[in-house]
Amino acid sequence: MPRLVLVGGGHAQLSVLQAFARARQANAASGAKSGAKNVDLVLVTPCSHQHYSGMLPGWIAGHYTREQCRIDLRALAQAAGARLVIDAIVGIDAERRCVTLRDGAQLAYDLLSLDVGSEIDTSTLQAAGARLLQVKPVDRFFDAWPAVMQAAVAKNKHGSSRLVVVGGGAAGVELALAARHAWNRAAIKGRVELVASCLLTDHAGAVQRRIERCLAQAGIPVHRQRALGAEDGLVLADGTPVAADWVLAATGARAPRWLSGTTLQLDEHGYVAVDGHHRSVSHDHVYAAGDVCARLDMRMARSGVHAVHAGPVLAANLLAALTGGTMHTYQPRRRALYLLACGPRHAIASWGGFSVEGSWVWRWKDRIDRSFIARFSVQA
Repeated sequence: MPRLVLVGGGHAQLSVLQAFARARQANAASGAKSGAKNVDLVLVTPCSHQHYSGMLPGWIAGHYTREQCRIDLRALAQAAGARLVIDAIVGIDAERRCVTLRDGAQLAYDLLSLDVGSEIDTSTLQAAGARLLQVKPVDRFFDAWPAVMQAAVAKNKHGSSRLVVVGGGAAGVELALAARHAWNRAAIKGRVELVASCLLTDHAGAVQRRIERCLAQAGIPVHRQRALGAEDGLVLADGTPVAADWVLAATGARAPRWLSGTTLQLDEHGYVAVDGHHRSVSHDHVYAAGDVCARLDMRMARSGVHAVHAGPVLAANLLAALTGGTMHTYQPRRRALYLLACGPRHAIASWGGFSVEGSWVWRWKDRIDRSFIARFSVQA
């Protein structure tokens, strides 16, 4: 049987697993012995659950439990007939068609699908040392944040705490607002601040103004400068020190560094170069989706929205590659809907130049997020 190795349990890969689960069920019902049933399917992922990043701010703010924000990859893999390998890869030999795991073991494949996301670029913040907390990998952040909350509560007895979020994108502003709300709920004394030279540059001016107002109402100071890590926290570009108990990095993304050691064609930023089918432009047995790749035929924002929408196309193309079917092209919508959580049960909707906000937008986002989790949850 040909072996399809799925590396990473990202948003797009969920659709692949679901497609194989459905094909397996259809084959079982009809007695067919073709397609997905004759594939050796392997999922390699460092965590048995996918923690949904879209619900992370809501979890920090206290609106969700951890269990409500994650998908059981073990159950989904079992439904798809996939063997689950809890590990991460550190390299690909595309000529020999094998991936290398962290312990040096190699796993051969006939077809490979990558959905491992990107990394947070913290190169300028490393001097903050143990104070530095990264939002990615998301599963590690879910492990680390409760300890921050406990330490901040404990510090109430003899002083106040200071959390500084670095990053002016959607993740940075959502995390700052969520953390401020969490500290208010826990009666934590202290400050939550944001360091960002600019805010939400990929969104319309009206959205930026709405976020600025939300930050001001929450009492979150914004330092509109770049910053470097320092022993006590940060140093702003103008030389002003910013002491911090914790520096939360939600800065720009970078490609996984191990990709540079492969022979896969990469774009100028080090991401896997793919075509409209999300197939590697240099190795037609390698596919990639989500933040790990870059389309060469168009400019596409690095966003979970596209990973979710590209998932069914990736699934169809992997099945087509195995069965000789027709390839599909992922055509992103001209505008994408973004729903930005603002700490309390309040959110901002951004769609091109249009924006609205309110508690009803948060309920809208809540329904979408919960339905995403439910969509990939396998019932026992």
